Parts: sequence; structure tokens; C-alpha cells
Amino acid sequence: MVNTQSAPEAPRPELTVRAIVLGLILAVVMGAANVYVGLYAGMTVSASIPAAVMAMLVFRYVFKDRSILEANQVQTCASAGESLAAGIIFTMPALILMGTWTDFHFWTVTGVAFTGGLLGILMMIPMRKVFITESSDLPYPEGIACAAVLESGEHADSAGAADAARGLILGGLMGGLFKVAASFLGLLKPTLEGARAMGDRVLYFGGDVSPMLVAVGYIVRLNVSILLFLGGAIGWLIAIPLFGGFEAFQAGGGTVEAYPRDLWSNKVRYIGVGAMVVGGMSSIWAVRGGLVAAFQHLTGGAKGLAGKALSERDLPTPIILVLGLAAMGGIGALYYGFTGGNVPITLLLVVVALVAAFFFTAVASYIVGLVGNSNSPVSGMTITAVLAAGGLLYLVGYRGPEAAVATIGVAAVICCVACTSGDVCNDLKTGAIVGASPFRQQIMQISGVAVASLVMAPILTLLNNNVEGGIGGENLSAPQAGLFASLAQGFSGKALLPWNLILIGAAIGVGILVVDAALKASGAKFRAHLMPIAVGIYLPFSLAPPILIGGILSAIVLRGSKSDEESEARSQRGVLFCSGVIAGEALMGVGLAALAAVGVSSVTVTENETVTTWVTWAAVILGIALFASRTRAARQSS
Repeated sequence: MVNTQSAPEAPRPELTVRAIVLGLILAVVMGAANVYVGLYAGMTVSASIPAAVMAMLVFRYVFKDRSILEANQVQTCASAGESLAAGIIFTMPALILMGTWTDFHFWTVTGVAFTGGLLGILMMIPMRKVFITESSDLPYPEGIACAAVLESGEHADSAGAADAARGLILGGLMGGLFKVAASFLGLLKPTLEGARAMGDRVLYFGGDVSPMLVAVGYIVRLNVSILLFLGGAIGWLIAIPLFGGFEAFQAGGGTVEAYPRDLWSNKVRYIGVGAMVVGGMSSIWAVRGGLVAAFQHLTGGAKGLAGKALSERDLPTPIILVLGLAAMGGIGALYYGFTGGNVPITLLLVVVALVAAFFFTAVASYIVGLVGNSNSPVSGMTITAVLAAGGLLYLVGYRGPEAAVATIGVAAVICCVACTSGDVCNDLKTGAIVGASPFRQQIMQISGVAVASLVMAPILTLLNNNVEGGIGGENLSAPQAGLFASLAQGFSGKALLPWNLILIGAAIGVGILVVDAALKASGAKFRAHLMPIAVGIYLPFSLAPPILIGGILSAIVLRGSKSDEESEARSQRGVLFCSGVIAGEALMGVGLAALAAVGVSSVTVTENETVTTWVTWAAVILGIALFASRTRAARQSS
């Protein structure tokens, strides 16, 4: 008898040597780029899609084949390394800003990054079924988009692959050239801005000359871009004129140009803090159902953690437990150092970190499933952790500089947990769509975190020592780190917090939540999400206009789309170009810092103010035209 059954399909390559090597390289590259982006812009963007495209291009043009599962493993590793950057840059620079450190301690920063990132991965594993397999109400916009990119790359013809490569390369060149012209040659002004005094009040408007910010706006899209701009308008166009006080500032030798930034730094940003606190708490409340489900799953035992099918199998439970204990031991050692050897306080902080890690793993995972990794309100979650840790230490009588350092230590670990766990959830969703093995993805995530954690301190040191003004200066403002430093010092008794302004911000936050609830009830597509508005109040206003321009360009691309699938198809080419822009400008910023470290200083082509102004405006027009051309191409390709 002839056997008519077809032979079983051969297993497709997935966790291969080339995938591991490429993934680790991109984890370092994307991590370094996001360190710069976060310190400059106060936000980071997901590396999943650009890493997936880079992997597909490398496999196609270097190895002359393509493998969707290998490419998925590459983006999993790269995005894990990238996500770790946010956890570190939002918190650890606070120790520099507080004067506790004069430089970044390699082993401390590496330890915080690795233990926090590892804990975020391990805590997400038991929650995979809750948030991915069994959840039907989470859309996972970025996870699905990344899966679509991988699937289209698997079946794309050579023309499509070549166009994707051109987009990434062109974007990278644009971002890099702008950075060289501005920071190395001095041909471009970093910001086009102006301020005008009207009696005792000052009106300000300005925008950074950075294609990277336009690219960020394109990726986060119009709704979020408008909300960021709205927050900036509340802080800078409304609050600063309302405060007044310019005449006294001028009598003390201040200028009209310096006054808006001084008022924002000392007063307005704390309104944003209050709004972010409300946003963080509302985020936790919004995912209360997911928290309960995750807790029930964990307390119900480890059943199902090692399913028979590859598509269901996680890392074995004994390995999770051993690695988890090792992570907690490392965190305990770090906190022992932060507290100067105070054992009772160390144990208290370890318990706080463990409980907070569980909560924020669930919160971050749910929010990433709801709105995507790039829109996850990590700042709000970390603020909540700072307030909890700082308030608890205050209640037990532990104060002074050591308490401020310990508070930052807790916040740093929790921020790494939140960033990494959200990224893990997003990647596992992508993997579930393309048929990847969860336990292999988890291996790559741990590998990406391990390698990326080693470069965080060197990159931070390089930028702090070789960028004018260092971290906390005008070029690398590190807004979140400055915020956490102020909060930690306030709880430790070293500084007084303007609680009246924080309460005003909290009241504004509550009002925005009410408006958003009304918009949701009416079925409106536009939503007034609190966290982007709060972040907009807290960030320098000059970041908002270019981000808004990027959001408008994104809306032009998506206009007329009849389905989510069509929207993603239209947006994809622009996302690749923008990812190249972000990577190009950020990596060039790191590269210029490296040149300065070896003695290659910048070259000033001209000191004529009129010339640099006209050149800057010409560059802005050229840059917008280039973005617009890619926008037009994206619409035509759909």
C-alpha cells in the first residue's frame, strides 16, 4: 500500500548561532542609542520593528536566505537590551544630579540593570498565559505590527526588501548628518526659540531642531503627539505667563531668555509631577483585574509552565526559581551598599522591591498590551515606586542622604523591571503570532539584558564627561532623573518639595481623567490619556513642536485607511525610515562623545548668528520635505 500522507514539515531554524550573535550586537547598539534618546528627549522608543527588519535584511543579503523565527529571536534580544536603557537612564543619573556620585559606578549600574531586567523577565513568565494566551481584550498594537513586519519580510520580493533597506539607511544618514552639522560643525542652532516680556510676564515659544524628535512623533502617532503638545502648552504657554515675577528676576540680573526655563525648572515641572502621580495610580487601578488574575495564577502553582508543545513551553520552573533567588540576592547586595550596611533597612527595601516588582510587572504588561511599548507610562510607575519607598523610609525614621540614595536604588530596580517586563510581554505576543517558542525567546531576552547591562555605565560615563554640560545640562537634560532626584531629596529631608504645586498638578490630572472618561463614553477616537499630557508639562516645551510635526505626518499617512491592517501597512515604511533617523542621530551623538573623549574636539565653521539662523531654517525645511517625501511614498505603497 502506498502511504499518501505527506512527510512532517521539518522544524524551522530558530535559536541559531547567527541569530544569537546578531541579536546581542543589536541589543548593545539599540541600548546605546536609547540611552542618548532618553537623556535628550525624556522618552524612548521600541526597537522591535527596526531590529526585525535589520535581521531580515542581514539574513537575505549576507546569508542569502530568510528565516522568520530567527529574525524574531533577533528582535527579541535587541528589544530587551533597548528596554533596559530606559530603566537605567530614568533613575541612575539622579545620583549624579544629587551630588552623591561624581561618576557612574560600573558594577553598581550593571548590577541594577541586570538584576532589575532579569527580575522583570522572570516575573513576566508566569503571567504569559494571563496576558497573552488567555487575554482577548488586549490589542497589542506594537506586538501585532512587529509580527506583520516579520511575515511581510518572509514573503517580500527583492524590491520590497531593497526599499526597506533604503529607508533605514536614508533615515540613518539624515539623523547622523543633522547631528554632525549641529553638534560638531556648529552650523545649526540646537533650538529655534524666542521669548518676549510683557510687563511682569513672559511669553515663550520654541522648538528643537532635531529630526529624531520628528521621528519619535511619527512613531507615537498623532493622538499622543497632540497630548504631549497640549501638556507643553499647559506648562509653558499658560502656567509660565500666569506665574509672572519676571521683573524681580530681571532685577537680579536674569534675562528674558533665561526666565522661562528657570520658572519651569523651579515651579512648573512640579505641576507635571502631580499629574504623573495621579496617572501612575490610575494605571494601577485600570489593571486591577489583570493583577488579581496574575496573582491567582501564581498562587495556583506552577502548572502549565512546561507544556509539551514548543509553542506552550516556558523556561522550566526550577530555573525560574534559581534565577529569581539569584536576582533577589543581587538586589539585596546592592541595597546593602546603598544603605551603608544597614541590614534592617536593606531587608525592608528588598521586600518593597519584590512586592512592587510583581505589581508593576502586571501593570506594565497590561498597558503594553493596551497601547504599546512606546506609550507605556514608565515614568508614572517609577514615580509611584519613589513615593512608596521614600514615604516608607520616612515613616520608619530613616532619613538623610542615605535615604535619598536608597530611594533611588529602589526606583532604579523597579524601573528596570517595568521596562523589561513590558517589552517581554510585547515580544512574546509577537512570538505567539509567528509560531515562536516562548522558552527560546526567554533565553534570548535574558541574554539581551545581560549583554546590554554591561554597556550602560560606560555609555553614561562617556556622555556625562564629553557632552557639553554633561548629564543634567542643556544638551542631555535627563528630565526623569532630575525629577526622581528632587523627590528622593524631598522625602529624605534634604530638600523641600513644593507640595502646593504638586497638588495643583494632581487636581489637573483628576480633571483630565474625567475628560478622558467622557471621551471614552462618547465613543470618540481621540482620547485624553493623562500620562502623555503630564509628561508634556514636565518636559521642556521645545521638544513638543517637532514631535507634533511627526504626529501630523503620521496622520497624513494613515488618512483614509479602511482597516487596522491597512493602517499598519501604510505606516510601516515610515516607521522604518523614522527608526533609521532615531538610530542615526542617537548613535552619532554617542560617537561624537567618543571622539571628544580621545581629544577630537568640535569644529566651529561660523560664529555668525545670522548665518547659523538661516542655515538652521533651511535645514528644517529640507528635513520636513524629506519626511514628507517618505510620507507620500508610504501612502502610495499601500
